[in-house]
Amino acid sequence: MKLNGPSAGFTLTELLVVIAIIASLAGLLLPALATAKTKAQGIQCMNNHRQLLLAWRMYAEDNADRLPTSMGRWGWVTGEMSPDGNNPSNWDVELDIKKSPLWPYCQSTAIWKCPADRSAVKPSSGPFKGQPVPRVRSMSMNYWFGAVDGIDLYEYVWGRGWRIYNRFGDLIDPGPSRTFVLLDAREDGITSGGFGVNMAGYPDQPTKTAFFQDYPASYHNRAGGLSFADGHSEIKRWLDPRTMPPIKKGGFLSFDPVASSNNKDILWMQERSTRKIQ
Repeated sequence: MKLNGPSAGFTLTELLVVIAIIASLAGLLLPALATAKTKAQGIQCMNNHRQLLLAWRMYAEDNADRLPTSMGRWGWVTGEMSPDGNNPSNWDVELDIKKSPLWPYCQSTAIWKCPADRSAVKPSSGPFKGQPVPRVRSMSMNYWFGAVDGIDLYEYVWGRGWRIYNRFGDLIDPGPSRTFVLLDAREDGITSGGFGVNMAGYPDQPTKTAFFQDYPASYHNRAGGLSFADGHSEIKRWLDPRTMPPIKKGGFLSFDPVASSNNKDILWMQERSTRKIQ
């Protein structure tokens, strides 16, 4: 049966009202979704840290308590991250990650980076030429674990006499629960596998604190992931803006020491890095 009369529908005013309501609801929902995504990435980052640290510990147990070094021929990982499209270490897991002494104990390429790290490079050749390809690693190891094949090459920066951890049994002070092994490094600071915490000024001259080439990442809302020698991981919120300078896309931050007097974040990392040999 056919009904006579005007067809049912929305007026322009009604449509605008509906659109406004939807926009308002979206504005309320999106921050909640962003927060949930950030929390999920944080949980995954901590899981990655724990798995990689477990591989590190298993390696030590199978090698008479000896630890891989942070850098050098006996390093936990070789190769360097860079913005260079001619450097296949950025994207090819076969070159470095699968040749790591930790690889037999983890067998996963995903755990070598923070899920919130979106850094990428454009290879200059090969099947992915010119296309953005995610970099394969964002984690670095505390320099004081083995330094460079057991030798402190940078003592001219922070002075002599700092303890280098070559074996798990060397972790006497500050102890396994307060000594970080791995942390997320910034995309414009990560190069080799080691993260150098500049010990200048520790423990009683905080005006001398400085960065040495390396800055921690702040992928988790001004915070970064770390894992410790006892097996636990945590997300540390950085307090000093100088710890979080703007990302330098396509380049690196300074490779020279950068003074950062009384930086609480540096003091926090120093406290969890090494100690003077008594």
